[in-house]
Amino acid sequence: MWTEEIVAGRPAWRHTPSGVVFRKVPGGSFRMGLSDAELDAVRAIERSGGVEDTVEPFLAGAEDAQPVREVRVEPFLIARHPLTVAQVRHWLPEYEDDYAETDTGTARLEDDLEDLLKLLPFQVPSEAQWEYAARAGTTTLTFRGDGKPGEDQLLDDFGDEARTAAGENAFGLAAMGSANELCADVWIPGFAGAPADARARTGDGPRTVRGGAADLYPWQGCDEWLLLLSATRYEHAQFTAVRPVAPLPPRQVTQGRPSRSTAPV
Repeated sequence: MWTEEIVAGRPAWRHTPSGVVFRKVPGGSFRMGLSDAELDAVRAIERSGGVEDTVEPFLAGAEDAQPVREVRVEPFLIARHPLTVAQVRHWLPEYEDDYAETDTGTARLEDDLEDLLKLLPFQVPSEAQWEYAARAGTTTLTFRGDGKPGEDQLLDDFGDEARTAAGENAFGLAAMGSANELCADVWIPGFAGAPADARARTGDGPRTVRGGAADLYPWQGCDEWLLLLSATRYEHAQFTAVRPVAPLPPRQVTQGRPSRSTAPV
């Protein structure tokens, strides 16, 4: 089921039936949530004149991503980028996408979402797994630092291998924050009482999503860059992208040749 290979100079595990490439995320602990330092960084962007509209609603809703707490995450596999239209068609051959311009673009699912989730041999990440993967060892607004992220950080199509590789974080993951990605957790404002490990919070109601800055492109000057932040979270509505996770594969994995192809993965 798995082929181990090198993709863009990094180890990767390809799910052989579907071709979806996964990266191994190492285990560790991190501070999950929107920290005071990150809030100060947003305010610094505002003071510097980098805000197009207003960040007040974001600041007022900061408690939705607090309190910050230490979370332990076990190693896991996560897809290098959200599933593309072509990849979704491995499980849903008749899938049509109203948002993507090409088959290598991020698939955004609405009516087909539950069908895909039933057919996938994987899960979607917990919020803790997603944020840990997005931060990739950093404590800043994005993995690139505390500067204001721009439209150049958006990545929504993976047909250009060089651009995909250039957009990866330290864990080899691309487009974290670009599309709104579904998490396993039910939407609960704030992290009061949340577990100290990476388990998802379950229950009835809408799930939580992370990211979404490319969903609003071209930006209208309403500070859509805030959706690129590692800690931004909100309630799922309408369409969503899917970036699956999986347990680490058995050690007896087929060794593939290093991938030097420019084909999308």
